[in-house]
Amino acid sequence: MAELITNEFTVNLPIDEAWPIICDVERIAPCLPGAELQEIEGTTYRGVVKIKLGAITANFKGEAEFVERDDTAHRAKLAAAGRDTGGRGNARADVTAEAESLSPTSTKCTVTAELNITGKVAQFGRGIMGDVSKKLMDQFSSNLNTMLDEERAGVSDSPAPAPAADQSPTEPSDAAPSSGVRRIEGPAAEPIDVANLAGAAVAKRAIPALIAAIVLVLVIRRLW
Repeated sequence: MAELITNEFTVNLPIDEAWPIICDVERIAPCLPGAELQEIEGTTYRGVVKIKLGAITANFKGEAEFVERDDTAHRAKLAAAGRDTGGRGNARADVTAEAESLSPTSTKCTVTAELNITGKVAQFGRGIMGDVSKKLMDQFSSNLNTMLDEERAGVSDSPAPAPAADQSPTEPSDAAPSSGVRRIEGPAAEPIDVANLAGAAVAKRAIPALIAAIVLVLVIRRLW
């Protein structure tokens, strides 16, 4: 089953400041409820989304890779894939993210994903995934702007740094950047309560589709 899903969110920064943050997956990953970035390998980002429904918990593992990024046009494309660790299905998506300036202090990001899902995940997906992904994107946007506000407040409250003492120029390092896997040692994410997102009745009937919707938002941001 293929489905086209579009979401929008706003960042309270001018576009030249917002776009690098939108593309900084490691920085913004903690803003998405339930999402945990686990490792980075080159331009590939891998993580997990944790969910719960009553006493039941589940993980959905996914990865996303930038295949195109135009910082002048503020446009990026990603290829993403995910799988339910419980064996209920797989998901793949071609994702496009575009940013445009709304004002000198705000930026809108539009994310479009062509999602293909297989297995039990595909049974109840149509309509549900769009609704849940929108709710998660709204939470992500709110968390992101709160994080940026707190960062700006911290900078403004910090005392000015003392002038640096004269030092000899630092020699450039000859070491080549590592091409291996870098583990991300961030705090563990709290699972998303899907019943609160979609309603208990819907969640019990369509938990596979809800998992697909959540992993879709994970790969989008992934940003993320």
